[in-house]
Amino acid sequence: MSACAPPRTEHSPPTTNPPPRRRRFRVESADVSASVAVFLIALPLSLGIALATGAPLQAGLVAAAVGGIVAGRIGGCPLQVSGPAAGLTVVTADLIHQYGWRATCGITVLAGLAQLGLGCLKVARGALAVSPAVVHGMLAGIGITIAVAQVHIVLGGRPDSSVLTNLRALPAQLAHLDPAAVVISALTLTLLLAWPRIPGSVGSLLRKVPAALVAVVGATVTAALTGITLPRVDLPSWRSHALAGLPQGPVLGIVAAVLTTTLVCSVQSLLGAVAVDKLAAGRTGSARVGRSDLDRELLGQGAANIVSGALGGLPVAGVAVRSTANVNSGAVTRNSTMLHGGLVVIAALLLVPLLERIPLASLAALVMAVGIQMVSLNHIRTVTRHREVPVYAATTLGVVCLGVLQGVLLGIAVAVALALHRLTHTRITHEEREGVHHLRVRGQLTFLAVPRLSRALHRVPHGTRAVVELDGSFMDHAAYESLQDWRSSHTARGGSAELKDQRTGVRSAGAPSSTVCRCRPWTPWRNHRCDMPTAAVRQDAADATGTPRPDTHELARGISSFHRNTAPQVREELARLAREGQRPSQLFLTCADSRLVTSMITASGPGDLFVVRNVGNLVPPPGQEHSDDSVAAAIEYAVDVLGVSSITVCGHSGCGAMQALLAAEPGAAPTPLRRWLRHGEPSLARLAGGPPRRPRLAPRPVADAVEELSLANVVQQLAHLRAHESVARALAAGALELHGMYFHVGEARAYLLGGGGTEEGGTEAAVFHEVREDVREAPEVGSLV
Repeated sequence: MSACAPPRTEHSPPTTNPPPRRRRFRVESADVSASVAVFLIALPLSLGIALATGAPLQAGLVAAAVGGIVAGRIGGCPLQVSGPAAGLTVVTADLIHQYGWRATCGITVLAGLAQLGLGCLKVARGALAVSPAVVHGMLAGIGITIAVAQVHIVLGGRPDSSVLTNLRALPAQLAHLDPAAVVISALTLTLLLAWPRIPGSVGSLLRKVPAALVAVVGATVTAALTGITLPRVDLPSWRSHALAGLPQGPVLGIVAAVLTTTLVCSVQSLLGAVAVDKLAAGRTGSARVGRSDLDRELLGQGAANIVSGALGGLPVAGVAVRSTANVNSGAVTRNSTMLHGGLVVIAALLLVPLLERIPLASLAALVMAVGIQMVSLNHIRTVTRHREVPVYAATTLGVVCLGVLQGVLLGIAVAVALALHRLTHTRITHEEREGVHHLRVRGQLTFLAVPRLSRALHRVPHGTRAVVELDGSFMDHAAYESLQDWRSSHTARGGSAELKDQRTGVRSAGAPSSTVCRCRPWTPWRNHRCDMPTAAVRQDAADATGTPRPDTHELARGISSFHRNTAPQVREELARLAREGQRPSQLFLTCADSRLVTSMITASGPGDLFVVRNVGNLVPPPGQEHSDDSVAAAIEYAVDVLGVSSITVCGHSGCGAMQALLAAEPGAAPTPLRRWLRHGEPSLARLAGGPPRRPRLAPRPVADAVEELSLANVVQQLAHLRAHESVARALAAGALELHGMYFHVGEARAYLLGGGGTEEGGTEAAVFHEVREDVREAPEVGSLV
């Protein structure tokens, strides 16, 4: 008997339910390796950011440790790594210049309290309403400020707190540069840029070591071996480390400082959490991580700022480069973030002699590279595409010349003004060419523009042909009714009117509105019946002899609708496909069910998919009796002739074939349908193998037996696919991928089979994961922000 077990007597009943054992704390190996990778990146960056702000260098280590442990434990985004961020450098440097270091720590504590209040009010989603152009412009302005200031340290000088002053002093600094500082800085930048680009298998192995660590270590070792004398990292004793103090000064100034710190910390952390969600969702072969709780993330960031400020650390926010490394290293829980914080604590206590050998010029070069990368060309292309360059430019210049809070407020003001301008400024032109009256409307068409629109429309003479070109992204109800009323009146008086959307190319013919179906573009696949007057339907359905056809003849009316609405949009693309031939990238094998519209589900167009449909999305194995060569022929043609790179087998909810399989009676007459469904019997056998072989949906339980069989059938048909010679050959060459998909018709939700379920022998854990819809645009996670 165990020494811990209670003594038993003759009359005591046997223990049937032993007390539950305490669950031991476990750390996944992936979390351990990810924490080491993040720590190696965080250590030099934390020191560099502290140097750039003018704070004690230990403050960067304090913020990195607190961000990892506190924000990692409390925050709502498990894989986001928090710490001192480059986006806060300008804000912190300005606060230190105005109020001193201890007061800046106090402001950080107050900002953390403000974040806690915002988190309790659950307004985190509201922060995402800030225009992306404002956020990108803010980051670009901060990046320019950082880069300009660090250039002076790279050249051997000392920067000023003002960007304009630093720019004016740059020529004099170039005339009196320090060769030793330039050499060490150049070496740091060279290693930082060249390390990720080492080619070959050796390069893939070396790239596992962070480039930032290699650059700083290489510069430090070079300076030590060559005996170069340069200012180095100076970490005073922790006994003299300064803690937070009460800020003193004008109340409005302190309030503005707290609001600025709160705004920048919160927006950067929340947008970073959204971006980390997207990055984690795109991983393959890793455990699924739930979507971030943004309100909880705001609480975690607030708690971290309170602790970091109180302990004399820099402000804390979510940091993209460390979060990217965390996700890419395979982290699965928040333990990786917390372990990285613990490693920073150990380094701050035990590695001080090594850290003090790092040249400051090397850290300055590292932070300068971070600042340059914050001016993202991808961000500039995005704002250009969305016509928000004025917002981006105003925010960037405002941050550089005025400050972060002033720049953000300026950017928001320009964004609001631009939106109002687009809403109210509408240009309407009218010209006659070859007897056709062309009216072009540029801008948003709202009720404010209806009087001018009506005047322009009524200048068109009766009985003439008119074309109205709409070049805008919005039209309200008043403008729509005005256009439709004019068109009805114009066509009733013998004229013709055509409405053309310049953005999509959609044309609307000018017949009277009483005989034209005014339905939305998505209605044809809704089993739609247009509510047209009976006389108009009969006239439209009459043949050449004038004899009316039955009202149920939908085919001709559908073709007519295609010619009128869809053909103008796709004619150019189809003409190109006709010239070049089909080059689909995927073979899509799905059920013949009328509710499955493959192009709609996959957002694909003409020429993208090579589609094979049959009852039950079955793939007969080769060589079997009663097999069907049509499916095998399509597979061979798609793989060997068209060269598709992937094959997808798609099942769906409420499948009649699966219902027939479940209801089949042994010994029934072998009708063609029953003979065909014999290829689905292995799917039934798969389910009979017991729970370990039953596929499942990751976000919810399987609804019923039909859904469970539909999932198993997708997995089984993938196994049949691998038996085909052309598929096996392409798989062995690495030229083909197999995918399983399940579409729930009622929920309009698509699910993809996890990697294990598509491989040979990977049938015991076939899990279908929900494909999530996109979230709003966030800053790139891969940038060194």
